[in-house]
Amino acid sequence: MKISRSTGYALLAVGYMGKNADKKIILSNEISKEYNIPLEYLLKILQQLVRANILRSKRGPRGGFSLVKPVSKINMMEVIEAVDGPMNNQLNLEEQIPDKKFTDKIEAVYGKAITQFQAVFEKTKFNTLIS
Repeated sequence: MKISRSTGYALLAVGYMGKNADKKIILSNEISKEYNIPLEYLLKILQQLVRANILRSKRGPRGGFSLVKPVSKINMMEVIEAVDGPMNNQLNLEEQIPDKKFTDKIEAVYGKAITQFQAVFEKTKFNTLIS
């Protein structure tokens, strides 16, 4: 299982916003400078988080980003899926390998691993990470 660099940056951004929740609005360039993330790249990631209803954005001279809900209500899985999309717990090997018994066993192990992976990230709220 590989999490993309974009998702890693998204996790950092949400964590930064949680640490600085006392500020009403966080500027994207603050996060960019803090973690050395290219600004244009970060802005695309932040927009994905806005579309997933994790962040809200405000335009204009006093614009920036803020969390939609408290960090105690945001889990890691939400952020991962906002950027990388839903986790797929099937490999769909039947087409490539005619041995159904073998592929069924592989699919079962893979599905179990993904389910456990998802459970860990769903249980992990950002407030436990930033405190």
